[in-house]
Amino acid sequence: MSTTDGATAPQPPPGAPARVEIYDTTLRDGSQLEGISLTVDDKLRIAEQLDWLGVDYIEAGWPGANPKDDEMFRRARSELALTTSTLVAFGSTRRVKGKVDSDETLRHLIDAETDVVCIVGKCWDYHVTEALQTTLDEGVAMVADSVEFLTASGREVFFDAEHFFDGYKRNPEFSLHVLEAAAQKGATRLVLCDTNGGSLPHEVQRIVREVVDYFGDDVGIAVHLHDDAGTGVANALAGVLGGARQVQGTINGYGERTGNCNLTTIIPTLTLKMGIETIPADRLDRLTPVAHHVAELVNMALNPQAPYVGESAFAHKAGLHVSAIAKRPDAYEHVAPASVGNGTRFLVSELAGKSTVVLKAQELGIELDGPQVNDVVDRLKTMEHEGYHFEVADASLELLMRRTTGWHQPWFEVESFRVITDDFAPDATGASPSGTDDVLRGERPGGAGGVSTEATIKVHVGGERVVATAEGNGPVNALDGALRSALGGRFPGLERVHLTDYKVRVLDTAKGTGAVTRVLIDSTNGDRTWTTIGVSENIIEASWQAMYDSLVYGLLLATEPA
Repeated sequence: MSTTDGATAPQPPPGAPARVEIYDTTLRDGSQLEGISLTVDDKLRIAEQLDWLGVDYIEAGWPGANPKDDEMFRRARSELALTTSTLVAFGSTRRVKGKVDSDETLRHLIDAETDVVCIVGKCWDYHVTEALQTTLDEGVAMVADSVEFLTASGREVFFDAEHFFDGYKRNPEFSLHVLEAAAQKGATRLVLCDTNGGSLPHEVQRIVREVVDYFGDDVGIAVHLHDDAGTGVANALAGVLGGARQVQGTINGYGERTGNCNLTTIIPTLTLKMGIETIPADRLDRLTPVAHHVAELVNMALNPQAPYVGESAFAHKAGLHVSAIAKRPDAYEHVAPASVGNGTRFLVSELAGKSTVVLKAQELGIELDGPQVNDVVDRLKTMEHEGYHFEVADASLELLMRRTTGWHQPWFEVESFRVITDDFAPDATGASPSGTDDVLRGERPGGAGGVSTEATIKVHVGGERVVATAEGNGPVNALDGALRSALGGRFPGLERVHLTDYKVRVLDTAKGTGAVTRVLIDSTNGDRTWTTIGVSENIIEASWQAMYDSLVYGLLLATEPA
């Protein structure tokens, strides 16, 4: 593997392993993030994506904890055909003073029928005496007995040492005693957990190195880090530098509170920056598609500034940067975007120079001569000063560039439009409604009355002048309906185009209701998505600009060769 400038990839740092196992816990730890609720179907689809990416282990849930996880393991046996990853069932040690052969948690782990199980146990003496309210000897026995029972049942056992770093700082002798008990009974991975997420990289590296040196090659040391101090990824890398052979984390950093360490950052950093093998090298370019696919499945927009996989990770805006990157991509890109499945993007704004405009035009397949480039640059600076924001509205930008070349959309011409909104009273006399609170809540006395919107549009299409009127649940919907009615089905490509999102921003709040507004409309034709923009002191005019560009762009896509 090589870097963007063709240099040989780095070798693993001294003391670090040549390869690190990737253990994904998105389906369990990741799903504890506020706002995430995964169905069993969601879990199965995410597991398929993780297997396609090539992680070593997929922690699928805690059997016996809830019906959803029970169904997940049951369905996984017949519906999940993993080719790369190993499914793992998660649970805990036996109860205080309990017996392993009658412990429900351990029985559920066996019933899950996974080859590997991961159990969590206390490694901080404070938690043993205060949370479990038992003796330190019993705390050790709970771990030893549980690992022994599971290994005797034919399972490979990973031991999650909960609160290990906090416990080690306070009482290293006890924490190591717990690890020893797990290792002696057959655990193949000792997972050092920073459960509170408060440790720092220098602490993690030192402690992991001490544990690795203590156990030697007898057992593999792993790390499980949280991001409460904002150092989850740094801590994971520090753990690997300390000798950890496995990293546990989640896709996109999902997890309780501030999240777990982010595998979409850890994997490429280990592989591309530190020369340490993780997932199969020929699958690294699947990282961005998987990150976005999982984000869709959990119904949470991916942070556009996420390292490596974010939409803005390789987006360049400053004219100086773009000019340089046009000559040498490695001048402003720390890795080749394609290596992680992402791509370079050139953002055109008031900061753009001629190089940016030329590159963006080439990207869009538009030929601009020198004067046209100057014209685009001048118009961009003027329009962005007025409130336009073209870096988030690529479709409107493309139309602007095309119009600069003299292009005019050939499908229809708008003569004028009018929008009327009626707020009608509930009674037959037409009296104004009473009950201010009800009106503010959208309620009407007597259950009648309401608001209606009607749009009329005059267009020239196919050599004739057409006037059409439509009602809608608002100005945008009514205008859209009127225009489509006027076009009368002449353009089948429009039938697939529909709005998916509508955003309004007030640009100069000091002017109150007379402020300039910016409208962004997201649209799709089922295959492509695009964004258009409108700016005006009149919100209906701003909405019309954005909607008009959206429909024109949809027609442009429909006429492009496949």
